[in-house]
Amino acid sequence: MTDSLVIVFVKNIKLGTVKTRLAKTIGDFGAFEVYSELVKITENATEALTVDKRIYFSNAVVESKWKNDFKTVQKGKDLGERMLNAFKDGFDSGYKKIVLIGSDLPDINSTHITNGLKALETNDVVFGPAEDGGYYLVGLSKMNSSIFTNKPWSQPHLLAETLQELHKNNIAVSTLDTLNDIDNYEDLIASDFYKSNLKLQEKIQVEILTHKTDFLFQGRYI
Repeated sequence: MTDSLVIVFVKNIKLGTVKTRLAKTIGDFGAFEVYSELVKITENATEALTVDKRIYFSNAVVESKWKNDFKTVQKGKDLGERMLNAFKDGFDSGYKKIVLIGSDLPDINSTHITNGLKALETNDVVFGPAEDGGYYLVGLSKMNSSIFTNKPWSQPHLLAETLQELHKNNIAVSTLDTLNDIDNYEDLIASDFYKSNLKLQEKIQVEILTHKTDFLFQGRYI
């Protein structure tokens, strides 16, 4: 056991349940393909880390992912409660520094995660800001439940509100590089992740045409 822990939150890759905002443009199959690629990137980013890892799936453990790491299922009625419970489990197990990341970041790598852990050597809390106003990484050197309670999840002022509260309470906070996650079609086509993946581009263009055709036949597309 190491003194540091990396927690990864993963949605089970199931058709029609991942990247639902993106699916409105590229269809469920397209969103499925995109999220599958993003999970691979996340797995690669954590693979070389020499600290302990715990993978929290949204619904059911997938044994083929993160084969050599501890895997379990998220518990809680909303994102805040699920993250809170994961951190509690980590600290109860004896870890001194814990970083949690999501699994929909095309540009994340091991350096971002390592920098998060390093920041906790001199700070109580660390965030990796996302361009949409949320965060892709949160880390703690000791338990702080307030970060995960009564927060505007999925809103553009989530991080700003959280930081304001922490500063008000004189909590030492650090921030990392800002990254962009993939929530909608504009995010997707603007990303180097998409531009550099010709196979994914081909699949997505086919899915967009199929999606438009389906709407046309249903009388809902103009």
